[in-house]
Amino acid sequence: SRRNLPANPSDLVAPALRKENLATMFRNHQYDMDCITWSPNGRILQVEYAMEAVKQGTPVLALRNKTHVVLVAFKRAQSELAQHQKKIVKVDEHMAFGLSGLTADAAVLADYMRNECLNHRYVFDAPMNVGRLVAQVADKSQQKTQNSSKRPFGVGLLVAGCDEKGPHLFETCPSGNYFEYYAMAIGGRSTSAKTYLEKYFSEFESCDLDALVKHALEAMNKTTASDQSLTVKNTSVAVISTTSPYRELSEEELQKVIDTLEEKKDEPREEEPA
Repeated sequence: SRRNLPANPSDLVAPALRKENLATMFRNHQYDMDCITWSPNGRILQVEYAMEAVKQGTPVLALRNKTHVVLVAFKRAQSELAQHQKKIVKVDEHMAFGLSGLTADAAVLADYMRNECLNHRYVFDAPMNVGRLVAQVADKSQQKTQNSSKRPFGVGLLVAGCDEKGPHLFETCPSGNYFEYYAMAIGGRSTSAKTYLEKYFSEFESCDLDALVKHALEAMNKTTASDQSLTVKNTSVAVISTTSPYRELSEEELQKVIDTLEEKKDEPREEEPA
């Protein structure tokens, strides 16, 4: 009878919709409980979440020419009372990496890479090949995606180094993939830096070291917000070459380059009231 019908006809549909929504939520979540379960779309969600942690990290970039590799990292402090976190890690005299993502996970990989370099020097009396070590790190990362009791590393690395074949730059990924680049940027807001690197990419190979460092800092400057600027406290730059070992630029050297950076064009527009 009419008395038994609800006042609003949509109330008849609501319970069915709620039930369908709950089923959809459960269906989505049942595939991301571990990193060995495939979703119906052919994705491993836990690995994608680890890759998202890299995208949410602080920006780091690197570029190279025929003789040098330059690493630049943006450092953040947890508060005004804290020191800035170190984002460039020295592995050996001829190798270092910049990281984006979980710093603690990067420390585990740094220990592994340093041990491999030490063992290689002890056995062969020669520095470790950069590409070989990156492949081993990628294998180690990939193994974490095939065990239900493990989780992927939540960190991406830009590994820079020089060996008998010249300078190299590699990117590693939590999925176990790795790629070699002439220039690359990872982390939060890195798209702006990539755009800059792609625009001036053709000049890098013939650049001297000073020009290469300037390009690197110009690209990093693109990743910062309009009310933020690069300083010697929140920026670190490391250089490795075929003729000299790893070194970080001093605050005085860094300040000289920062003073020459192009001013941001969008600053005046963003300060205008809406």
